[in-house]
Amino acid sequence: MPELALYSYWRSSSSYRVRFALAVKGVPYTYHPVNLLAGEQSADEYRERSPAGYVPCLLVDGRPFVESVAILELLEDLFPAPPLYPKDPFDRARVRAMVEMVNAGTQPLQNLNVLARVSDDPQARAAWAKHFNERGLGALERMMKGHEALGIRGRYAYGDALTAADACLVPQVYSARRFGVDVDAFPRVRDAAAAAADTDAGRAAAPETQPDARSAP
Repeated sequence: MPELALYSYWRSSSSYRVRFALAVKGVPYTYHPVNLLAGEQSADEYRERSPAGYVPCLLVDGRPFVESVAILELLEDLFPAPPLYPKDPFDRARVRAMVEMVNAGTQPLQNLNVLARVSDDPQARAAWAKHFNERGLGALERMMKGHEALGIRGRYAYGDALTAADACLVPQVYSARRFGVDVDAFPRVRDAAAAAADTDAGRAAAPETQPDARSAP
């Protein structure tokens, strides 16, 4: 088995995705905290691993890999069981669409870099992040209801098996709550995220259980 090391920040939703996937697959790894609030991600040493200065960064036998969705797919290739993506191409495409709805259409709009450009006013930043979280969760709610109309039902984001969609949904719902979103307005999203979070993998990946959360302000 390759040796894995994860560079992560406890409250980063992108890092949370990768921790969730590692926990689903039961893969051991070494945890290296990167304090985003202290700017450690901008240090030259870290940028040698992660050129954009983002977390997560996963080292596989010392080789760095970045971008959370690419890392999820790498883990799927390295550790196929249990799978994070369905075998059926249509099911897999739907899961990937849910992943991208979070990864491309929701989460980037609440990044620290984006919020810093939006305003210097913390309230304005929070309002911006809340708006785009609500927009993204609303789209996911409609997508999941559409899947149910096709007969795809279950406890989680896409049926009764944890998938990459759950690895993205759980952190996004966590972030949405931080920005004051009423997640109860999206009951299918709320219930799927709660079910996935209430698994061994969900508990292991949770922000509050990470080593750097203990020393966070």
